[in-house]
Amino acid sequence: MSDILQEIIAHKHDELTQMRAKKPSLRQALLDSESGIIAEFKRKSPSKGWIKEEGRADLIPLSYQQNGAAALSILTDKKFFGGNDDFIRQARQSGVTIPVLYKNFVIDEFQLYEAALCGASAVLLIAACLSRSLCGNLIEKAHSIGLEVLLEMHSEAELEYADLGPDLCGINNRNLGSFITDVENSFRLAERLPKEAVKVSESGISDPATVRALRQAGFRGFLIGENFMKTSDPGLSLRDFIAKLGIDN
Repeated sequence: MSDILQEIIAHKHDELTQMRAKKPSLRQALLDSESGIIAEFKRKSPSKGWIKEEGRADLIPLSYQQNGAAALSILTDKKFFGGNDDFIRQARQSGVTIPVLYKNFVIDEFQLYEAALCGASAVLLIAACLSRSLCGNLIEKAHSIGLEVLLEMHSEAELEYADLGPDLCGINNRNLGSFITDVENSFRLAERLPKEAVKVSESGISDPATVRALRQAGFRGFLIGENFMKTSDPGLSLRDFIAKLGIDN
């Protein structure tokens, strides 16, 4: 190998190391945050239809960051949630530097590469969508390309997936069949998760008092989307919500 080629390859290794190091950690952000709020950019849902069809990914995510979000979740599913991978790119280009969760129905490792390329820090894996074997393989692959994993579970039967090594364990309060939410699901399942797990409660959270109660139950992250997105100014709604928590972010 020529000296010039060796120099190029050595520099390329340095570039890749720096690229991986640039990804902010979702896990650490939640551990460091007083609010723990993962503010979600969600324009549409299968149950509600359009929530904010005109919502812009170059404006709302940055406003979330400016108003105290610990991290962001950005829906990228097109058909059912009106999302797009480009929304994460647009958010990053607008100045978003906090962790971003790639939220989609991930069933193949190709989607992990998409998540990494568009600027996500972490990827959502849903136990209900995956066999235990496939879930384990996807977690391993995600880690190998510098992505953290938020593993979402809905029932006691799915809690066995928690030993596959995810970075964060999420409890979704939404029934994926009916799309009805019940925050009590987080309280019911919290004690069954490993004590050392960084726990995230997802969906159906609209009251600061609920966040305070969930934190007492051991949760460090609280994924909230529709509650903010349905308002005229999601960022200001987030700021008001955090103020009602009575803490500094």
